[in-house]
Amino acid sequence: MAAQALNYFARQDGGCINKLKALKLLFFVDRYHLRKFGRPVSECTYFAMAHGPVASEAKNIAEEAGQLPAPARVYSRKFVRKKGDYECATVADVDTTVLSASDREALGFAWQYFGRFSQFKLRDITHHYPEWKRHEQKLTASTKRVPMDYADFFKEPDAGYIPCHALTDEERQAALELFRQRQTFHRHWS
Repeated sequence: MAAQALNYFARQDGGCINKLKALKLLFFVDRYHLRKFGRPVSECTYFAMAHGPVASEAKNIAEEAGQLPAPARVYSRKFVRKKGDYECATVADVDTTVLSASDREALGFAWQYFGRFSQFKLRDITHHYPEWKRHEQKLTASTKRVPMDYADFFKEPDAGYIPCHALTDEERQAALELFRQRQTFHRHWS
């Protein structure tokens, strides 16, 4: 799903998008979808890094990194390609057959509310979300990234920042429980 999300954002941004901007938009997609539907769209492993939360596998796709498994690299290159050091470009239509209606809803949400911002403004915005803030002090010259926990995506951002789907306490508990059940299921059957 990460390749299609990057492709979607590149297409929305005129065919090419800054990598940092795309990764921040993907964070908002995953945050929205997790809070509303109990699962992230990308299924990526997230790390807190100096420039905010980063979906690791999506970063590897955008950079065409060697650590990306060969099947994922072949698939991704059919849709997005690295362009220079800081951009990725679309090379095909978004394959909507692999995206659920709720995935498309989350992509649309992120673009509608955050697509107008630059990569640096998006970075600054993400620094107001608890899933990144809790690791801020750990990020140093020797510690470049710290694993993030999807359970933290259910917490509220600083006042004045979009929660990416508002939740009552009851809804938060239900969504978090659904998410934990999915985690347990995947651990058991993986």
